[in-house]
Amino acid sequence: MSAWSPRSLWAEYKRCKVGLAGLALFAMLLALSVIAIASVPLDSYRQWNNPSHWTEYPRAAPPAWANYVTGLKLPEHMVLRNPTVRQSAAGWVRVVTHTYYFSFLYEAFPDDFLFKFSLIYGGSPPLVELSAERPDGLRMLLARIAAPPRPEGSEARAYNSAIFSTDVSLKVNLANCLADRVGVIVSPDGISPERMIFAKEGPSMAEGGTGVLKGDYAFQARFFLFGEGDDVLSSRLVIGGKVFGPFGTDDLRRDLSVGILWGTPIALSIGVSVAILSVSIGIAYGVISGYCGGRLDELMMRLNDVAYAIPALPFLILLALSLGRSLLYMMAYLVLFGWVGVAKVARSVALQIKAAPYIEAVELLGAPSRRIIFRHIAPQLIPYAMANIALSVPAAILAEAGLSFIGLGDPTMPTWGQILHDAQIHGAAIRGLWWWALSPGVMLALSSLAFVMMGYALDRALNPKMRGA
Repeated sequence: MSAWSPRSLWAEYKRCKVGLAGLALFAMLLALSVIAIASVPLDSYRQWNNPSHWTEYPRAAPPAWANYVTGLKLPEHMVLRNPTVRQSAAGWVRVVTHTYYFSFLYEAFPDDFLFKFSLIYGGSPPLVELSAERPDGLRMLLARIAAPPRPEGSEARAYNSAIFSTDVSLKVNLANCLADRVGVIVSPDGISPERMIFAKEGPSMAEGGTGVLKGDYAFQARFFLFGEGDDVLSSRLVIGGKVFGPFGTDDLRRDLSVGILWGTPIALSIGVSVAILSVSIGIAYGVISGYCGGRLDELMMRLNDVAYAIPALPFLILLALSLGRSLLYMMAYLVLFGWVGVAKVARSVALQIKAAPYIEAVELLGAPSRRIIFRHIAPQLIPYAMANIALSVPAAILAEAGLSFIGLGDPTMPTWGQILHDAQIHGAAIRGLWWWALSPGVMLALSSLAFVMMGYALDRALNPKMRGA
């Protein structure tokens, strides 16, 4: 191994355009990891396998950018959580208003809508009034409900409820509004509330034959509170659509962006940890074997041959089924087989370094074997270790994805392999749900490509023969 330093290594590395491209991909993966940790709620990650957490999302919806690829203008599913809040008082009644503003510029009508809210009150039951304002200025009353009375003697209670577009009273209110203000007689059972709210005005509105009224809409909820301690804890508005987010949703209504983003730091931690441990163990094992020689070298190499001869995949499957499928166990399984090939190369290099004159001089000075191994021989393999770690990361990532794909991964973790496993068992390919498998597949390819490029560039920068070529 030739002498090297971080400065000379970078000088050689940056001359390789492939290595710079790999470094750019690695920076992108790190940025996605930071975004996942900083912006994606930890609760969404923990609730990945909880179906009730994802009820507000559409089932098997393509990503929003599919509209631009296909030329369609399908409505985007919207989950609005940050209303404009105003408070006012009318005598002893306090009115809290939550207003949601959004633009609707699509060719098709929404599938449905849902308004969810949470209150706390200790006296008279609050009243809730929900209305919608269209781009043409028409204001439509949707619902007016009251919270249930508080039991006698009980303390302040929290109340969670929702107003669905399928409520019969909501349909009647919309039909009455159109009859009074527009002069259109609409049967509550004739057309959906979405068409009553989002359709253009006209005589054919009663049959639902008009197109979509595009523009800015406002849904307003007014909460009438009668007690001093009464308050509105939260609210959110869901406008049902057919496309959603940058990665779409799966058949279980889960937002795939959560799995893709959180899968990035999980994949990097698995790949880097397994690669570093495997290479470190392999180098230490090989250097000790090569320097000590004799019977110890013979015994260690025979054990290495036995480990090398064991078929890795069947043994990994056996370990996962017998010991467990947690992420830590899986990393330990991969390390168990990842050091074998590195140890052989490290032993051959150690044998060459052992014959160097300066090693003989150190031995004559009485230095202990441990100091010679870890101070004078092992550091000479750092260049090889760096390149090998970079090349071992994609192998670890793909191994975890492969085990997860066949159902032996950690089911509690939203890894890319687990997403591919879910897509496979739900028949995503047969049903045409291409986005379900595309996103994790692309991320696996990009992460592997990044480390392969970096490993090639490091090998070229540290290997004099390749540098000369």
